[in-house]
Amino acid sequence: MNMIRKIFLAFVAAAVALPLFAQTKPTHEEYLERYNLLVSKLGAAGVGIETHLQKWERDYPEDLDMLLGKFSYYLTKSRTDKIEPMEGSRYLGSAPVMTLKDSLGKDVNYFMVAYFDDELYGKATQAIDKAIELNQNRLDFRLFKVSSLLDYEKDSPDMALANLKALIDYDGHSHPAWEYPGLVSDKDLFPAIVQDCCYAFYQLGTPGGYEAFKDLSEKMLSYYPSASQYMTNIGSYYLVYKKDSKNALKMYNKVLKKNPDDYATIKNCVLLARNDKNVKLEKKYLPMLIRVTPDETEKASAQARLSAL
Repeated sequence: MNMIRKIFLAFVAAAVALPLFAQTKPTHEEYLERYNLLVSKLGAAGVGIETHLQKWERDYPEDLDMLLGKFSYYLTKSRTDKIEPMEGSRYLGSAPVMTLKDSLGKDVNYFMVAYFDDELYGKATQAIDKAIELNQNRLDFRLFKVSSLLDYEKDSPDMALANLKALIDYDGHSHPAWEYPGLVSDKDLFPAIVQDCCYAFYQLGTPGGYEAFKDLSEKMLSYYPSASQYMTNIGSYYLVYKKDSKNALKMYNKVLKKNPDDYATIKNCVLLARNDKNVKLEKKYLPMLIRVTPDETEKASAQARLSAL
């Protein structure tokens, strides 16, 4: 009888313990490790990753790494790249992936063009928006969204621009303590990141891209009036897009008044003068370029050019 009772009690104890074992769940670190392993072997949208992310979300619905994983998965899943023939030597700032001859022997450039499934892209946006909501000071999250919008909108980056302008207002009014893993968070971080975004708009090489480049630069100057790089941007807008040397030079000289050794601006002035075949102007700026350039080859070339004029 004692033996039967012992067996019964052991059975009850095991039965009671079962729910405890069933309730245990992987840690955040285990989910992340498994996710990274799957991505390394299968890619960001590989088979099984969505299931893993769903389990992760069930256990940790506000896990930032999980939300970034969802963003990456649905963004990658939503995108289809196609190679298409187009006129011109560049498309959205990119060189052709190949050039072939048509039946008449004429060169035809082929470019990689991205297309997106709206529903899947919407899921990616929801994931990154939630990550931003949970940690509004993570500047890298904001940039992930802007970058995806730039790809999604192609040559008319209206949403990307609106998103960045709202971000600049948030920075100017709330002065958040920005975080960006791998970068030093100081007073120069936000202006530097936005300048990178300005360059991304500029690189599109489209009317919408150039206008966004200028709008964003003007927006930054309203909060950072001493940030001369944005004046240089506006000068480049006039020089490259509007072909307006007069207004370009006006902006460049404003920069040089504040910062006489601004290398990028001085170089732009030399290029402007050379494009306009204005020898007098080129003679004015070449000595400045010789003084400030960190490149010895460029210095020697500028000196030779000055001597030849």
